[in-house]
Amino acid sequence: MAQLTKRQKALAGIDREKFYGVDEALSLVKQNATAKFDETVEVALNLGVDPRHADQMVRGVVNLPKGTGKAVRVAVFAKGAKADEAKAAGADVVGAEDLMETIQGGTIDFDRVIATPDMMGVVGRLGKVLGPKGLMPNPKLGTVTMDVTKAVTDAKSGQVEFRVEKAGIIHAGIGKASFDEADLQENFRAFMDAIVKAKPSGAKGKFVKKVSVSSSMGPGVKVDLEEIVGA
Repeated sequence: MAQLTKRQKALAGIDREKFYGVDEALSLVKQNATAKFDETVEVALNLGVDPRHADQMVRGVVNLPKGTGKAVRVAVFAKGAKADEAKAAGADVVGAEDLMETIQGGTIDFDRVIATPDMMGVVGRLGKVLGPKGLMPNPKLGTVTMDVTKAVTDAKSGQVEFRVEKAGIIHAGIGKASFDEADLQENFRAFMDAIVKAKPSGAKGKFVKKVSVSSSMGPGVKVDLEEIVGA
């Protein structure tokens, strides 16, 4: 019952019909993050797109200026000097055919996959495994590249991938409840800027329809779109 009481208290402090300014919304999220672990602060967006149409797909990456607060494990498909470069950059798992076999065997202990272009023939065989998990390397996202140092560093330092789901929804984490409010605000604005810039050519009418923020276990707080430039 204690958990229910906490949630009731949280809900009592939030007007479910009100649209809050960004700063106030994030402040409420922090106040209501009362779990025994450091909750992730999440953004949920409803976009005016139908991702079944290629010209309405919204996908990209954004470097959050204050990081994600999450330790990201990175796997790199590379050989020779590029494999050495990946290890030096801090990659957690580096390999080629051997890594493919490990993944095919059911072991996926990483959050991001990077590959050099020459390894895509090997990586391509893992499409059915990595694709549904959103882990397939993609040149447009900077995860198929010869610059493995930059790709590994970006992944480790707060880069977040986003991709619209079937109903026009995007979910992403923008930090932890333990972050300062100013840092969460900066990350939120960087994330929203990236979404607005990723508006596809086929999007008609209002692009960003709804935005809400919450913590992993806390209630959602609606954000006033007036504060989001370009939405």
